[in-house]
Order: sequence, then structure tokens, then C-alpha cells
Amino acid sequence: MLTAVDHVQLAGSEDLLRAFSTGVLGMTETPKPPGPAARGGCWFEAGAGRLHLGIEEDFRPARKAHPGLRVTAIHAYAARPAAHGGTVTWDNGLPGHRRFSSEDPVGNRLEFLEGAG
Repeated sequence: MLTAVDHVQLAGSEDLLRAFSTGVLGMTETPKPPGPAARGGCWFEAGAGRLHLGIEEDFRPARKAHPGLRVTAIHAYAARPAAHGGTVTWDNGLPGHRRFSSEDPVGNRLEFLEGAG
């Protein structure tokens, strides 16, 4: 289960990211206040974490910059993007953590972390 979002903003296709955020990440969509809602995009929550997804002209996916998403049961959680055709790339380079990278349906990099203790 997703427990925290370390970093926040992504951009891309609102419809694709909405389906991915709720269906794959397991987040709940939350209403945006009227001002931000007029600009499009959508907001999501899981645990104490929030993810804001926006619309961007001339969008290019973030391949280096990324949100770091704290999860529990990371090996089971890795099956979620894999089941939807996403890549899962494990990385042992952060001491004290298990982590993997994947992409959302528009190509933005996502990192998933769990403490190894």
C-alpha cells in the first residue's frame, strides 16, 4: 500500500494519468479547488501523500526527475505496474532501502521505495 509521496508534480494526459493513478497506484482522486480546477489536471491521495497531475503544452515525459513513492510490501507492489505492461527496474544503490523504477503511461519516471529494516 502506498504510504507517502516524497515529491509531487507530474504532467501528461489527464485521462491516462487518472486511470493509472487510481487503477495501478491505488490512489483516490480528490477534488481540486475552483482556481486550480479551471486549469485542468487532477489530484490524488494515498495515506499522507498527495500527487498532483497537470496539463502541460509541449509535454515531454520526465525521464530523470521523478516522484519517490513510499510503499509497503514492495515486491507485491511491483507486480501492479508489471501487470499493466510497465517495466520494473530494481536498484540496490540506496543503502537501507528496497526500490524500483517504473513509468506511468505517458513515460514519466516513477520511483518506489520501502525501508529494508
